[in-house]
Amino acid sequence: MVNNEINSSGNVSSSALENGGGLPARYMISAALPYANGLKHIGHLAGAYLPADIYVRYLRAQKRDVVFVSGSDEHGTAIPIQAMKEGTTARAIIDKYHPIIKQNLEDLGISFDIYHRTSEPIHHETSQEFFTYLNDRGELDIIDSEQYYDEEAKTFLADRFIKGTCPNCGFENAFGDQCERCGTTLNPDMLINPVSMLSGNAPVKKPTKHWYLPLNKHEDWLREWILKEHAGDWRATVLGQCKSWIDGGLQPRAVTRDLDWGIKVPLPGLEDKVLYVWFDAPIGYMSATKQWALDNGKDWKPYWYAKDTKLVHFIGKDNIVFHCIIFPVMLKLHGNIVPANVPANEFMNLESDKMSTSRNWKLDMQDYIDDFIKKENGGSQMADVLRYYLTTIMPETKDSEFTWKGYQDANNSELVSIFGNFVNRAFVLMHKLCKGKVPPYHTAFADDLDKQLIKDIKATKENVESLLEQFKFREAQFEVIDLARKGNQYMQKKEPWKKLKADGDVITIIAENGRELADNSLHLSLQLCANLAILIHPFLPFTAKKMLPMMKVVEKMLEWENAGRVDLLKTGYSLRAPELLFRKIEDSEISYQLEKLKKASDAAAAKKDDSSQATVDSQEKKAEGSQLTADSKSHATDEPINKATIQYDDFAKLDLRVGKIVSAEKVEKADKLLKLQIDLGFEVRTVVSGIAMHFKPEDIVGKQVVVVANLAPRKMRGIESNGMILMAEDNNGKLHFVNPEEAINAGAGVS
Repeated sequence: MVNNEINSSGNVSSSALENGGGLPARYMISAALPYANGLKHIGHLAGAYLPADIYVRYLRAQKRDVVFVSGSDEHGTAIPIQAMKEGTTARAIIDKYHPIIKQNLEDLGISFDIYHRTSEPIHHETSQEFFTYLNDRGELDIIDSEQYYDEEAKTFLADRFIKGTCPNCGFENAFGDQCERCGTTLNPDMLINPVSMLSGNAPVKKPTKHWYLPLNKHEDWLREWILKEHAGDWRATVLGQCKSWIDGGLQPRAVTRDLDWGIKVPLPGLEDKVLYVWFDAPIGYMSATKQWALDNGKDWKPYWYAKDTKLVHFIGKDNIVFHCIIFPVMLKLHGNIVPANVPANEFMNLESDKMSTSRNWKLDMQDYIDDFIKKENGGSQMADVLRYYLTTIMPETKDSEFTWKGYQDANNSELVSIFGNFVNRAFVLMHKLCKGKVPPYHTAFADDLDKQLIKDIKATKENVESLLEQFKFREAQFEVIDLARKGNQYMQKKEPWKKLKADGDVITIIAENGRELADNSLHLSLQLCANLAILIHPFLPFTAKKMLPMMKVVEKMLEWENAGRVDLLKTGYSLRAPELLFRKIEDSEISYQLEKLKKASDAAAAKKDDSSQATVDSQEKKAEGSQLTADSKSHATDEPINKATIQYDDFAKLDLRVGKIVSAEKVEKADKLLKLQIDLGFEVRTVVSGIAMHFKPEDIVGKQVVVVANLAPRKMRGIESNGMILMAEDNNGKLHFVNPEEAINAGAGVS
């Protein structure tokens, strides 16, 4: 059985599996619920579903009690908006995209115990019960307010159903929550000349009331729970975002809204109100668990109420506030357990640019499946190629980038040339020199190379185990591929083909003790193949299972307790001929994908230009008419003005926001540049700033700064900078931060 100790980082390793040394009794694992309003891309896969699946497969191999849930998020305005675009109903949209997303994830090896739907009756009932429980105990506040109402459609308008002129850039088709031209976060009250997207009429303000979750009442508990209890085991980026939100002061958040599509508020006379999607969506993890329990004759409650259950949420960084602050408050008030960890990933870019559905700059899971899995026999191996590359570039601590060249290199140089090559060599030589049977191991002839390989096998198992317990998936996978690399080096040094010579069925010994030495090297190489299957299984499940029939063993061998052993394949046992585990990816395939990406992006740009050209022309004429010649001197002082005078409309185009620096680091080979992660409240931005000669990175973490938030992205030293911080320079040339006198919410506007 597994025999390791608690590792140096304090994480429990597998030695405690048999003696109950603090391990949870069960695991509740969730992956973020994707909106069922369109196809999902590989950034979604790398952000939440792949890391969750790797962790769950490892737990299952450890024989731990685990339930892995997710499902389609089928409420909120995103669904009816997509229905409007496609000229259909909200129900038709979710019925269209739910099975596609579910099948995509299955095709790529994501092994949910249940992939559920928030449109199911059991979810509606669970969400309504949750709301009623909080409301009956006075945990929700009721607040009266005025909101926009469409008199013709006879409905209150969600933010995305209101359009108007952006106050920052003048774009005439900005939504009520964001301007898609300049990216500014808005609310409907900020729009100039707002109109309803339902009727085209100007909406009116009408009083309404809503139920709110008073997050401000739970700041002390959140600070203690997150920033003290989990300071040592949660990711720094997660802790940084949480700290910024809490330090900025939490505000009550509405849990109901006026909308037709959604879960009805379970109170009399409120048939026109639904639960806000952010409130009902995470409850989807709980309702999915209920459905799984019903389907399998289990009790769902221990997975959400028992203190010896470990709850882990896998999400992208845009969901941190919901899963680390809002949902935990809900769970605490409801009497549930709260998450033990939320290993949120950063974002994954594509070919030096952000993935974007609107710009068609993306690689949908469906496209990859169509091009690489469905088109060839054994296509599931290509699912593993994608899983492998995404894990090597998984954005665990910072944004990463998918490139088709990197994908090709990872496959050809690592999976084909290292992992696949070693397995193939071991099997080919075994069939050639040992007549297709596992040769014996002669202890008397063991040398230092043999002993070192045995140590490497055991050490790799321990390292992978420790890293997976810490959610370090990139490093864990590297350990496995590195073990295969060591196998190749071992084989090259042992050279069994120089010990024995095969001529048909006749084997001739051509070196002293050649039989024993060749047997030892091939015996250990085959045992290493068996270990590679076990260790790679959480990452590349299709590959591991393809190796089983080659070794003529059953799936039970993949249980984790077998890793590290060198007696898995019995002496004299006949093995089948090898099959190539991976194929080479040709340059032509990569060229095709790059051209396909460019064509799709160009088509999206052309479509967008056609639809907005009239608006752009109108705005440009207005701008031309408003230009004035600037004075060269200020009227107020004798100090020269260095730049031309601008009008208020020009200044209004700037989106200035208060941000908080959550991390800072030097940019390699650039003396003047610092790479900053700045929390803007609604997201964390990467900003490259030329202030390294004035400030040490460790001295500015936590500083508040003013950020130009709608500046076009710019690449500096290969890093995309998304904004600019404002600085002041004194007479001595020293830079000073421009920031508010007192702490203020991250994301607050500057006017």
